[in-house]
Amino acid sequence: MKKYIRVVGAVIVNERDEILCAQRPEGKSLPLMWEFPGGKIEAGEAPCTALKRELMEEMDCSIEVGDRITTTVHEYDFGTVELTTYYAKQLAGEIQLLEHADMKWLSRKNIDTLDWAPADIPAIELIRMDSPTK
Repeated sequence: MKKYIRVVGAVIVNERDEILCAQRPEGKSLPLMWEFPGGKIEAGEAPCTALKRELMEEMDCSIEVGDRITTTVHEYDFGTVELTTYYAKQLAGEIQLLEHADMKWLSRKNIDTLDWAPADIPAIELIRMDSPTK
């Protein structure tokens, strides 16, 4: 049976209504694909707590977690990933690339121009249709 992995992703929106996109590093699963920053939920950890912890670990960035966007389940060769995405706002800290190869800020209309990890795609479709009032 494949491993079931629960993860969270932050859809960080800046003051220009651009979305932070992060590129996975080479040498890890889904190399150089784009994703929303975040990571695994530890045992007994609340999703919002996990998201704040992961952003601090991966980008040295403090966030406020907002509305849930969606939860998707995608089966990869390494396991089944359950990804829950949330809108988030950067509170403090200059974003550092501690885990990712690259990052970009893209408008909602251009967000689908990158090579996204499959589990992130349903959230991208919802974000593109969403109003910029989040």
